[in-house]
Amino acid sequence: MIRPAACRPAGRPWVRWPATLLAAGIVGLLAACAPQPVRPTGPGTAVAAAPPGQVAAQAAQRTRPAGPGLRLIGIATLPHGLEFLGSTVGGISGIDYDPLQDRWVLLSDDRSALQPARFYTAQLRYGDDALAPPRLTGLFTLRQPDGRPFPSRLQAHREGPDAGEVPDPEAVRWLPGGASLLWTSEGDFARGYGPALRESHADGAAAREYALPPAFQPRPGGDSGPRANATLEGLALSPDGRTAWLAMEAAWRQDGPMPTAHSPGGPLRITALDLSSGRAVRQVAYVPDAVPRARRIPWGPRLNGVSEILADGPDHLLVLERAYSAGAGFLSRLYRIDTRAASDTLALDRLTPDNHTPALKTLVGSFPGPGLPEADNLEAMAWGPPLPGGRRVIVFASDDNFNPAQATQFIAAEYLEPEAP
Repeated sequence: MIRPAACRPAGRPWVRWPATLLAAGIVGLLAACAPQPVRPTGPGTAVAAAPPGQVAAQAAQRTRPAGPGLRLIGIATLPHGLEFLGSTVGGISGIDYDPLQDRWVLLSDDRSALQPARFYTAQLRYGDDALAPPRLTGLFTLRQPDGRPFPSRLQAHREGPDAGEVPDPEAVRWLPGGASLLWTSEGDFARGYGPALRESHADGAAAREYALPPAFQPRPGGDSGPRANATLEGLALSPDGRTAWLAMEAAWRQDGPMPTAHSPGGPLRITALDLSSGRAVRQVAYVPDAVPRARRIPWGPRLNGVSEILADGPDHLLVLERAYSAGAGFLSRLYRIDTRAASDTLALDRLTPDNHTPALKTLVGSFPGPGLPEADNLEAMAWGPPLPGGRRVIVFASDDNFNPAQATQFIAAEYLEPEAP
């Protein structure tokens, strides 16, 4: 997740800036959470993933006019601080649709700080050119195997190891039939918990925790392994419901650096897990873009990483990159990749430019971009009910970080299918 320093998460103190910088930066701070328009690359552009350290402008590109795209249907927003059944609605980091029961799940990334870790169910309606605000229908607490809610940081500090993990929920998918769902946590690195994939029943009760490969866990020394708060941000389910794809937000330390304004990041890993056996069966590398915007104030974060993935048939994934630059706001880009065209990196401890082939990226759309609006902190996307004629729809949602300067947005867009080669 992205929690910009200029955007205070709920329950945490405001950052105290040095007085000498306060006056110069006050305008930038007011705009820090507001997306700013840029000139995007057009849909249908296929970008060969650049090796770490290569300037993004030097990445090889080829134009494919018949590529995929997005057509805006509508935008809806939930009020900040909305209360529902005694909980504060916000931090929406994962969404998914259950067609059998015509319901959506909205996963909050509240780390049990305001209320226990939870998800909501909702109804969401749209037509060809309009999207209605979601109507919340249920609230469910995520529970540990012993039935207890997950603890807050304060509870974990008081109770010690017996309290369990302080979760960081990020992505969610209904399993076929809607009786249970998968969800990811980025982990609780400070207390020794790595990223996790769990199955919960539809009422939030624990059903299963998957044993992820050892390479997913934090490593002592800090020179290898996943980075804290940059792990399992994305989750996709294959159309047959048998395989889960797990996307890291950023590269593992040994695989390369974080993106900068001048170069893309190191390759991050997207791993296929067989849900029946719990075994990792394949992995592909994906190179995120350079940070697309310069900061507009002299301090604060400049970030870009993967915030969600979505299966587009058995062999393709849609990959959502979400960037933030202090004072310039958010920008998100949706790409399509063919998992068959990338080499399998599962057995590689370290990724180098000469030992693997990363996925080729085809741009689908950009927020903002041609025909698409500015957006807040997009962290979630899912297929919704089709439009007449079978036209497919993607619904995106933003994580407001429980911050009054941000918004909980829902954006519905028709997915314009790529032409067959």
